[in-house]
Amino acid sequence: MNRWKPATSTRHPFQKKKVVFTNGCFDLLHIGHVRYLEAAREYGDVLIVGVDSDESFRRHKGRNPLFTQEYRAEMLRALSCVDEVRVFEEDTLVSLIEEIQPDVLVKGEDYKPEEVLGREHAKKTICISVGVELHTSDLIERIRQT
Repeated sequence: MNRWKPATSTRHPFQKKKVVFTNGCFDLLHIGHVRYLEAAREYGDVLIVGVDSDESFRRHKGRNPLFTQEYRAEMLRALSCVDEVRVFEEDTLVSLIEEIQPDVLVKGEDYKPEEVLGREHAKKTICISVGVELHTSDLIERIRQT
């Protein structure tokens, strides 16, 4: 069963809900990602996750993703804390955030709220820590060494 399909509307189904938005590449889903997404979901009723398209991934990371955008989106949709996944092509998320108009925009602790692009289209911007300092690139390197 192919569960990947682009969303037709974002805000309409969630009109009376508190919408949280976050984003990332999510190339190799790990416990840091899961804890981050679960923590983000705590800030509202609905969690929408933006995931980099394969092309956007290549431009940001300088390499090909391990998994396709469809695979990464499907993995995220399988998490109970995620309500919707939006694959985006752009280098920045400003237009997607403007379209969604989230109540809360969540980023990781490596950001400061005033530095988050698109924050002007959200009611609140929060940068969170989940106590797991783990990066996909580190996991890939560990796999190579073993």
